[in-house]
Formats: sequence, structure tokens, C-alpha cells
Amino acid sequence: MKKLGRNDLCWCGSGKKYKHCHEVFDEKLMEAADAGHQIPDHDMIKTPEQIEGIRESCKINVAVLDYVAEHIKAGVTTEEIDQWVYNETTRMGGIPAPLGYEGFPKSVCTSINDQVCHGIPSADVVLKDGDIINVDVSTIYHGYYADSSRMFCIGNVSPEHKKLVDVVKECVELGLEQVKPWGFMGDMAEAVQKHAEENGYSVVREIGGHGVGIEFHEDPWVGYIGQRGTGMMFAPGMMFTIEPMINQGSPEFYVDEDNGWTVYTDDDGLSAQIEYMVLIKEDGVEVLTK
Repeated sequence: MKKLGRNDLCWCGSGKKYKHCHEVFDEKLMEAADAGHQIPDHDMIKTPEQIEGIRESCKINVAVLDYVAEHIKAGVTTEEIDQWVYNETTRMGGIPAPLGYEGFPKSVCTSINDQVCHGIPSADVVLKDGDIINVDVSTIYHGYYADSSRMFCIGNVSPEHKKLVDVVKECVELGLEQVKPWGFMGDMAEAVQKHAEENGYSVVREIGGHGVGIEFHEDPWVGYIGQRGTGMMFAPGMMFTIEPMINQGSPEFYVDEDNGWTVYTDDDGLSAQIEYMVLIKEDGVEVLTK
């Protein structure tokens, strides 16, 4: 972290002198670093201008998921969901972020039952009564990124499978309660892990959340296995996703060898995921998408 003079212009680009802007902020971070804690880099801190632009992208992202929620049902193909997402996103002036991302062929991820994440929409995949599906929508609007996902229960879902969906929502909400300025990533991770395991489920370890807003995937990487008081410190201006993947059985998984994207549970058990995008503020946390 570059040391600035008190009368230098602040590193954030506000045009203010450092002493009137982020000096106290940096002092808190350096105190934490001296105590052995991991702290965010300055490039993880969003500016007010960036935050406003990202909020506009988030509005589109939420609206697209609302549209999916209104129309999803048994008999719909995942290709139709992909078309809804593309059409609604572009109608509002956005771009579906997954489309073409590192070669991903579609506008949305649709992960059903034992698919952990990155399910690829297809005209051959028809939603059936009793399915659970994660629809993961990501948007670019005027260069700013938004990201969130929801679980949907199709028709008459068994109590066993409905419980998994309920618990993943509870995990995200309990994790969110621990996201506070000057808290720690481990506070959130412990809350998620504890609730999942108390209900007999496991947390996928190797795939997690991420920073987002200026790019699709930014630092920090966000895991959901941890202990209070450990991991990176939360600081105002940080923006990231809370999106634990909770498995019925083992946390182990494999990636589809044919498409190179879709992740499946190793034991064929079901998996569920819900994704919120959050902003750390001086006085708490703002949920940007859910």
C-alpha cells in the first residue's frame, strides 16, 4: 500500500486531499495488517461513481430474474430460459455477461438437481415436475457488472428436496448477517458452514464467490468454509457475491468432460445455490441483487 502525504490527493480519485478522504480508512487497514489480518487492496474498493453505475446494472439483473420467476414452470426448456434472459437483458440495454465469457455458449447458467453450477441451457432439457433449478443471471450495463442467482422449485417438489432449497436460502441470510464493515470473511463463512452442516449437508469448498462490478470476476475470492475472526477484513467499498453451493451428500464434484463447464455432484446427490451481490458500506451492508 503506497504511503501518501496527508495533503496529497487521495488514491480513490475523489479529488479530495488524503487527510479528508481515506486516511482514517487506511489507518484501520494497516492496524489490521499489523495484527496479522488479511486486508483488501485499494483496487477492491469501489468509488461512489462506480457504485452508482453498478447499481443500474443490478436493476436490470434483478428484473431479468423476476421475469424468469414469473414464467418458469414444468414443460419449459432451459433453452427457453436462455432466450428469456437474452431478450429481457438486451431489451433493457444490457448485455448478458456469460455469453461468450471464456467460451461459454449461452446467456445464463441453468443448473438442475445434481448440477452444482454452470449448467448450459439446451432445447433438449425440459423442466419436469419435482425438479429444482438454479438460474444464474449476470449483466453488463454501460461496462458495469451485476450477478445473482435464484433457486426455483418446479411443481410438486419432495419435502426432502424443498428442505435443501430452504436451507441454502437460510445459509445465505445467516452469512449476510455477519457481513459488516471491519468484520472478517471468516465470520460469514462460519455462519454458512455451520448451518449447512447442522442440517446434514456439505459445502462445496473449491468453488466460491468473487468480487464483481468492474469485471465479471474480481478479487477477493469468497469461500464458505472458515472461522470467525479469520480471512480478509471487510472494508467499506468492497463488493462481492455470497453464493454458497450446498450439497445433499458429499462436497466432491466433477466437471463434464464433454462441455468443460457443467459441474456435477460426485455422488449424484442434489445441490442448491443462491447468490446475493453485496456492497460493504460505512454503516452496514447493502444487498444489490438477490
